[in-house]
Amino acid sequence: MNAKIRDMIVTNFLAIAAGLILSGLMLLLLKINPIPVFKEALTTIITDKYTLGDVFLKATPLIFTALSFAFAFKANLFNIGAQGQFYMGSIVAIAVSLQLQGKVPTIVLLMIVFALTMVAGGLIGAFIGFLKAHYNANEFLVSMMSTYVVLALMNYLLRTFLKESKGEYPQTDALTRDAWIPNLLDGTRLHVGFIVAILVAIGVWILLYKTPLGYRIRAVGSNASAAEMSGIPSKKIYIITFFISGALAGMAGFTEVNGVQHMLIQDFNSGIGSAGLGIAILANANPIGIIFASILFGALNVIGNLMGRMPGVNVPASIVDLMQGFVMIFVIVSYFFRSYLENRREKLKLQKKAVGE
Repeated sequence: MNAKIRDMIVTNFLAIAAGLILSGLMLLLLKINPIPVFKEALTTIITDKYTLGDVFLKATPLIFTALSFAFAFKANLFNIGAQGQFYMGSIVAIAVSLQLQGKVPTIVLLMIVFALTMVAGGLIGAFIGFLKAHYNANEFLVSMMSTYVVLALMNYLLRTFLKESKGEYPQTDALTRDAWIPNLLDGTRLHVGFIVAILVAIGVWILLYKTPLGYRIRAVGSNASAAEMSGIPSKKIYIITFFISGALAGMAGFTEVNGVQHMLIQDFNSGIGSAGLGIAILANANPIGIIFASILFGALNVIGNLMGRMPGVNVPASIVDLMQGFVMIFVIVSYFFRSYLENRREKLKLQKKAVGE
């Protein structure tokens, strides 16, 4: 087995285990035995179809936001604004769906909304890429701050043009079934968006590793100056990469609004962008690995929710965020540890080569 792959598997496994162990220790501090609690939650997931479906349901938007970060990362760009691009996709999804529901067939509506959410998230990303390409703006900061701008826009719209008919709460009217993404598994909330997410992840892998554009993106990510010298326009690649990255995050807004929430609520899914970042690191920015890493995080989310609802145990609801937070911290630490090991191996190779000469 390749040393790099071995390091990734071992360090990620240890990171996940460390996160779960630390979560268990937090339960012990509350005088709750974590072993039977975790066991009951896992048993429920395995035996209950509805709960198992929720694992894949939670994983669906995470696949998109993780792909968003990973795609930009391949060009050595950092898209920290997936949360804002997700919100922009959500805004467009609800606005267009409310206008078209009942007027066009469901399949036509969903195709239109899906395409427009891609464009909406993509335009936010393209703007970040444009600033990076033409003004050498720090894409990390610009993408992060763009989230606050889009969030403010969403809150403004929820209090004005998109506010529900009753005018009582900062939320939209609910969508009718004409605008819902079809269900995938009877007796669960799992919808077709999960299949779409898997197909998109496979498509991203093909784009990155089997097409000329993907080669150019990775070449710019390896060395932008060398890519320029070989005729690859790095500035154009920055804009294209960020457009696709933003479009991927916008898709998550479509699956959440039309597949789960069926309305737009203020500040919903506020951690989906940061979770996607951790998942992308866990999967080493591999689009196929992101599918499995997202399912893992979806399972952690469901396990936490199950533990919080167990009668007579009094597990705090915050255990969901704690588990995901601990795992994410250790995953990020493991990434830097893998980098250290790889650099150390390279130095040893160079030293042995120097001695041999």
